[in-house]
Amino acid sequence: MSASAGTGVFVLSLMSIPICYLFNSLVYNNSAEAFFFAGCSTVLILVISARFMLKKKTPGDPLFYVYALYAFLSVVNLIIGLEQDNIIDGFVTFYLKEANPHINTAHGHMISYWDGCVHYLMYLLMIAAITWGDSYRAIGLYWVGSFLMRAIVYILGNAVGKYGTQVSPLFILHMLYISVSVWACFRIFSQPSARDVQITNIQETPRAGLLHRPLDLLFIIYLIPALAFCIFRGLVVLDCSSKWCQDYTQQYEPYLKDPSAYPKVQMLVSMLYSGPYYIITLYGLLVPGCEWMPDLTLVHSGALAQAQFSHIGASLHTRTPFSYRVPAGIQPVFLLVNVLYTLVPQALCYRCCTRPAFFLRPPLEKKKE
Repeated sequence: MSASAGTGVFVLSLMSIPICYLFNSLVYNNSAEAFFFAGCSTVLILVISARFMLKKKTPGDPLFYVYALYAFLSVVNLIIGLEQDNIIDGFVTFYLKEANPHINTAHGHMISYWDGCVHYLMYLLMIAAITWGDSYRAIGLYWVGSFLMRAIVYILGNAVGKYGTQVSPLFILHMLYISVSVWACFRIFSQPSARDVQITNIQETPRAGLLHRPLDLLFIIYLIPALAFCIFRGLVVLDCSSKWCQDYTQQYEPYLKDPSAYPKVQMLVSMLYSGPYYIITLYGLLVPGCEWMPDLTLVHSGALAQAQFSHIGASLHTRTPFSYRVPAGIQPVFLLVNVLYTLVPQALCYRCCTRPAFFLRPPLEKKKE
């Protein structure tokens, strides 16, 4: 299939830049001329983009059109983040003034950057895969994890904390986005799983023990302190009276006590999500034939990457009150621990997806079942 459809999506997503600028000018000029100019320009841009996209037959997969819309919105989110940091001006000023206060928190600010950069790249990769008829399940599952973590924390964070009573009508539109995204998640899970190795090779090659898999042994050693770390931070936000918890909050991560409640929700979700994951993964690395391991690591690594990006960024960002930011002298330790906590699961995911032989069951074993 021709790549013109995918190229059209890319062009359409970039059209959000002039559209945002035109509508922002329309709101502030409040004149008939500005309205006419903005309306005509927007219609012209959309018509040209649609014509370019539909020049040749587009893919029949409905996810293509969902990702096309999401790519457009991702660029808008990037514009929001850049304008919040005063890097650009005059694009979404009207939105930042009228939007609910959650978008202006440090956590909401980091979500804008994550959506505008990482999710945007994912959408383009999935669109390219759909256009060329390739499997997009792996990158799709990574997005599923990232989306679920973002959605759960954002919704719960909006409901509690000091901004819990200030929910604007825009929140309804966000719920529509959540509904469509949940449908997309189910559709991604329904895609056939691609195997990187031939299952017949597993029957011929004996499964190596743990001592003969030094990389897996290192992952197992990592999972134990990682489990303790996510439980510990969950106890910290639950106001555990232990001196260790209190000292950790005061000296290393005061952002966990931020009144916006996003960090508290983030740590609780991570404890309830990552905690069981680490236990299940320990089992999967010890017992051969756990075919769900590659998919599970994809979803978890996407969720953890999104969570840690938002948490690290918000802990250091100037939008966070000074008393809740990470102290300057502790920042190297804070970054070292949190970056390692983020990157090792990505490496485990890469290992499970590129060398899944240990996790696949031989055909004879499946036939017996």
